Amino acid sequence: MKKKILIVCANYYADISNGLLINAKKKLKEPFDLILVPGVFEIPVTISKNIKKYDGFIALGCVIKGETPHFDFISKATIEAIMKLSVEHKKPIGNGIITCLSHKQAFARQKKGQEAAAALLAVLIPSKVLTK
Repeated sequence: MKKKILIVCANYYADISNGLLINAKKKLKEPFDLILVPGVFEIPVTISKNIKKYDGFIALGCVIKGETPHFDFISKATIEAIMKLSVEHKKPIGNGIITCLSHKQAFARQKKGQEAAAALLAVLIPSKVLTK
């Protein structure tokens, strides 16, 4: 049975988001839809608006620490909102939102897109259910 997957990708740092998306695509065998949003803060509401239409989601984006506490507020609020959506709706959301101190760190972590896709698939399409 085919599963419907939506990738929500924040393109504030388009160069980094594109790398995350390319890496996520490498792992997915299922077809997927893609919605681009301006920043990571818009990811949870976009998933929420589409929660009934899809079986699972992948959130991709990047937050890079600047000189103000904005980084902390955006990162925490976004991750907590994504977790809440996943648990409340019982739908897996692969978290490929990276939080970094620099562009250099972000470029080095673009494989997180592939890891987020793998995590989604592991929950969405489990290979085995272990019983005693």
